[in-house]
Amino acid sequence: MRVLAELDRHPHARAVLGPTLRADAPASHAYLFHGPGGAGKRAAARGLAAELLAHGSPDPDDARARVASGAHPDLTWVTPSGAHEVLVSDIDGPVVSAASKTPFESTRRVFVIERVDELGEEAANRMLKTLEEPASFVHLILITDRLGEVLPTIRSRCQTVRFEAPGEEAVAGELEALGADHATALACARLSLADAERARELASEQGISLRAAAERFARTARAGEVVASKPWADVLVAVRTRGEAVLAEIQSLAAAELELTARKERKRVESEWAERARRARRRAETADLDLGLQLVSLWFSDLAYLACGARELVRNTDRSAELEADGGCEPSRLWAAVELVEETRTRFALNVSEELACEALAYRLQHELNS
Repeated sequence: MRVLAELDRHPHARAVLGPTLRADAPASHAYLFHGPGGAGKRAAARGLAAELLAHGSPDPDDARARVASGAHPDLTWVTPSGAHEVLVSDIDGPVVSAASKTPFESTRRVFVIERVDELGEEAANRMLKTLEEPASFVHLILITDRLGEVLPTIRSRCQTVRFEAPGEEAVAGELEALGADHATALACARLSLADAERARELASEQGISLRAAAERFARTARAGEVVASKPWADVLVAVRTRGEAVLAEIQSLAAAELELTARKERKRVESEWAERARRARRRAETADLDLGLQLVSLWFSDLAYLACGARELVRNTDRSAELEADGGCEPSRLWAAVELVEETRTRFALNVSEELACEALAYRLQHELNS
């Protein structure tokens, strides 16, 4: 089976899912796929869904093809629409209500839910009965990059399936195949912290701009030039550019659907797409701001590693000259700077003003590193 071939570098996942794929009745009705971004969880989820829905089909290959394209009526794929959480509306109709209805054409229905670590208590409570007492034809695949943040009530009702992080060289090789030079590819692989999806983003045109802005932020604070440079502005411009790109993509999809929508339904459809676009833009901007601050944090940790003589731990491997120019600071101050950045990252979940928080961070870093 093709999905088993995709699990070759994931021994735990292969051990758990192999018997399921060979049996008429899966061992579990709910699986929780966990591991770092880019480890292959989503591809495996789609592969497992394809095998589940191909079972008993008069044309298994056609069923698999429609799962691959997202066109199979018995597959529901849920991507959270909230900026920081899975909303109740993401779960109620698409999963809880739909799971009580019989399949359209298969003998099974498959529900894939991404980022279940973002399930709030209310949304999670709506799911519990479906997880505890699903109909015999219902199968759920939950996906998370952060297993420790999945609610115990959800985690305890699923069979966990672990996916391994790809090695740095493997990620770098993938980025080189996409056009990145070796030095940049290796740096992006290390800066991603074993998250291949983030590595690809860092190597993209928008990722390169965000990384440059984050570096200016860190270096300006280190040099004590915050007042004159206002480095947070560059980071926020890069973040909002990403948001605009996502908004344009959603608006293009909306325009295509509206062309096929009856006039009496247009207002409702326009409203739904507008809300979807707003949430998608907000989510993209939130994720990029978090990534930008992660890069600021990693700049200071690299300086600390150099100060301690641990050059092999440096992640900005293509910026040696710039890191050397920023050297000379006590490691304790640099680690304190890392803590300040990480503290600010956690505050964004509280919907604080991003501009004010970034501005305050810049001044606090300057004081910590130069007083």
